[in-house]
Amino acid sequence: MTTLIIGGSGKTGQSLAKLLKAANRPALLTSRSGNMPEAFKAVAFDWVDPTTFENPFKVDPSIDRVYLIAPRVANMFEVVKPFIDLAISKGTKRFVFLSASQVQPGDPNLGQIHQYLIDMRVDYTVLRPTWFIQNFATNLAYGIKEKSEIFSATGEGKIPLVAVEDIAQAAFEVLTAEKSPNRDYFLVGPELWSYDEVAKLMSSVLGREIKHMKVEEEERKQVFIRNGIPSDLASRLAQMEVRVAHGSEAKYFDESADRKIVGKHTLREFVEANRAVWMK
Repeated sequence: MTTLIIGGSGKTGQSLAKLLKAANRPALLTSRSGNMPEAFKAVAFDWVDPTTFENPFKVDPSIDRVYLIAPRVANMFEVVKPFIDLAISKGTKRFVFLSASQVQPGDPNLGQIHQYLIDMRVDYTVLRPTWFIQNFATNLAYGIKEKSEIFSATGEGKIPLVAVEDIAQAAFEVLTAEKSPNRDYFLVGPELWSYDEVAKLMSSVLGREIKHMKVEEEERKQVFIRNGIPSDLASRLAQMEVRVAHGSEAKYFDESADRKIVGKHTLREFVEANRAVWMK
């Protein structure tokens, strides 16, 4: 049976696809163009075009499980719900949904999707990762490279930063398990980091001073908006950073062993392996 990876060109989707391929398990990846690098089978799929939702099932009727990443839009649940309904009608038996650490079942958007999977009584796992280590090489990369600064509203709060590879490994394990856990897990890294500490580490690896520029919530929101993020989503993202300053992410590091999955990859390993990303 085939695993459908929604968002196959994304960070976790690509890593998951490699794990499935190595295990000789068939996978079908989606992208807006229907093209995918490397030797992966792909199909055109676009969240803003519901007519593409059936494409994966036309290409491979044996799809029985889905790795689901929702689009970053304001009306997320209204967009994703019809696809979940369609997938179930086509024979999908198991969903693994990538949510976020701070999002509870029933919360707007991601939380509504989480709750809907519960309500539909399908096999499911909801992965709730803390913040990605890879963010420093993507949305935060420009500021580090060009201005030698990390811009955030996280204050001195700490985060158990987790690697994309560890998220993909967790998804692989629950997708391929004999029985679905039918629950959610927090995904955390092996260490706690404040952005001040991240800046210090990057300074030592890159050989120049990197500063953590602490800003207030409204200023952070405006930065997100300038980067093309819708206003209401920008507000939520800025609020999440402010919550970090008050311990919202650090607490997941202390969750009981049955409530969390702890990754193996460290921030130092990532920074040392990718230093060229931030070199001028």
